[in-house]
Amino acid sequence: MNIVIYIYNGMTMLDAIGPYEILRNVQGVKIKFVSKEKGEITADSHFIHINSKYGIDEISQADILLIPGSTIAFVREMKDKKVLNWIKKIDETTQKTVSVCTGSIILAATGLLKNRKATSHWKPIKMLKEFGVEPTRERIVDEGKYITAAGVSSGMDMAIYLINQLKGEKAAKAAQLSIEYDPKPMFNSGNYLTADKDIIELSEKIMESDAKKDFSLWEILKNARTLLKMKKKANS
Repeated sequence: MNIVIYIYNGMTMLDAIGPYEILRNVQGVKIKFVSKEKGEITADSHFIHINSKYGIDEISQADILLIPGSTIAFVREMKDKKVLNWIKKIDETTQKTVSVCTGSIILAATGLLKNRKATSHWKPIKMLKEFGVEPTRERIVDEGKYITAAGVSSGMDMAIYLINQLKGEKAAKAAQLSIEYDPKPMFNSGNYLTADKDIIELSEKIMESDAKKDFSLWEILKNARTLLKMKKKANS
């Protein structure tokens, strides 16, 4: 089973590496990290780097395509026609096309999720509506060929879910045990629907501060928000 994980500058590293650590513990799996142009990819933290050995021009098929998200760089990716066309081309060959976090917004920008349900990180999830997608605040949303996972850590749950579908329960359980994935968080604050308001506000401040590290993309996002507000007023 050939798995392609699309990576790009500014992505959230755990979105890709979390599922990778699960999926690599399945027998018969081959995983490739692929970027628009092969070479070094820098995470949204600007601290961690990963080497991409393949450019998208070198990869034309996959059994599974995985698209990770990012703090703000997804805005650039969802506007890149070459990337979007490549995703659509690969999707023609996949058994499953999946995303983590705001990767679903990149996927939605291709039109492949139109008239379907999808999830994403709780902060920008409403952006899915702009592509004819129904935002759904669930950890994993299964729409047949397309599976979307919510924010960051949910990618690991999605990977186990995916293995269970394609390889069976034993393979999924073995992969989970291989990395001893047995989460028992100290606090019950990992879900937007149950988190306290002050915790949500603090989290938003932290994420916006992180997003502002890339001022060009931050300006694009702010302008997009303004246009959305103007559009809503015009329609009301």
